Formats: sequence, structure tokens, C-alpha cells
Amino acid sequence: MRAELSKLLGLPTAWVGLALGLVAAPALVFVNTPGLRRALESERIADLGYENLGIGLLGALILGVVAVSSEYTSTGDDSPGAHQMTATLLAMPRRSRLLVAKGVALSLVVAVQGTLTASATMVLTQVMLPDYAPPFAPARIAAAVLYWTLLGLLAFATTLIFRNGIITLTVFIVNSSVVSVSYLLTKLTPWAAYLPDIVGAHMFLRSMPGETHIPPVTAGLVMTAWVAAFLVAAGFFFTRRSA
Repeated sequence: MRAELSKLLGLPTAWVGLALGLVAAPALVFVNTPGLRRALESERIADLGYENLGIGLLGALILGVVAVSSEYTSTGDDSPGAHQMTATLLAMPRRSRLLVAKGVALSLVVAVQGTLTASATMVLTQVMLPDYAPPFAPARIAAAVLYWTLLGLLAFATTLIFRNGIITLTVFIVNSSVVSVSYLLTKLTPWAAYLPDIVGAHMFLRSMPGETHIPPVTAGLVMTAWVAAFLVAAGFFFTRRSA
């Protein structure tokens, strides 16, 4: 696990994900405050501040993707077919143990990032909009951090299945920031609210769009089941491939 942490934190792209995840959400508080102050009325808004955490999820997604994609990147022009995974498997031939170490290392990094970002975002919201911000709730902060961690693991598992970080990252970013296919599906069937990226948000947001409202604990269990299924599938494919 120490080796996987060192590898993950040694990737320049991973630091891009860390910086984006740490800075983006708190920065939105400063950017949005003037317009929000004019628009808000004199009551507290349940999700004020928490909705800014959505953009920070991009950092968790990047970390989840590069934790795997970096292993399959060519090591140089002299040997385009060689990649880091070959050396990794030589050092740790037990693939199940390797996956556990990678998953734990990723979870630790994303959890620390999420805790710092969510706490800073909510504190800034209370400072900038003291009359409207919801009270600081450690349980909601923890739920948001868990959502970040689970999404990071979901990106990790998906990249491991397809062994292509560009496609995985593009799909996740487009779905989370440009047009959410999952949200569009909720217009067709309420069951789409149980897709992983939608149901996980119910863990800490209280005014989700749509008619389906899922209790936070139920949302957490469903999200965890999705991620567990993807991790099992990723482990199945990984243990049966040559590299």
C-alpha cells in the first residue's frame, strides 16, 4: 500500500486531480456568493454550499482513472509496448493483493481530499452567507466524503475493466458536468434514480431534482453495492488477463 501511495502521489496528473478537487468547490463559493445573496430570501437553504461540491468530484474521478491508466501508459518511445504494469506485477505477482493495495491507497487520498474540500467549502459558505447557510453537519460532510470515495473507486474499477483512461474519464466528466445521461433517464423511469451517480448524491443533498427521494442510508447502501459490483468485475477481468 505504501508503494501504491507513492506511485499515485508521484503522478503529475494525480496532482492535477488533487488541486482541482481541493480548489474548485471552495472557489465556487466566492464566485457564486454575490449572485446568491441577491437571489436568496431570508431563510436557510438546505443544500446551500453542498451543491458546489459537485465540481470537486472531478478531482476524485481523475485520481481514480490515473491510478490505473498510468500503469498502462507506454514507458518510452524505445519500447512502446512496455508499460508500468509489467514491473508492478513482477514486484507484486498476487493480483488480488495488488488491487486491494491500489484501492486502499486511492480511497485514503480521495477521503483526505474530500474531507478538506467539503469542510472548507461549508465553512466558507457560512462565512460568506451566514444568514442562509445550513448549520455545519459532520454527518453530511462524512456522507459527501463517502460519495467522493465511492466515485473514485467506481472510476478506478471502470478504467481497470476497459484499460483506457481517456474514454473512462471523458464519459464520467461529460456525464457529471455537461449532460447527465443518468438524469435524463430519470425522466423516462424513476428507477434511473438508483444509478450510481444519481443515487450517491442523495447521501448528502436534501433537495435533489425529480420525484424520487431516497433516504441517505439507503442511497449509501445502493451506491456501495454498485461500486462493489464494479470492483468484483474489475478483479475478475484483471486476474485473467496477461497484464
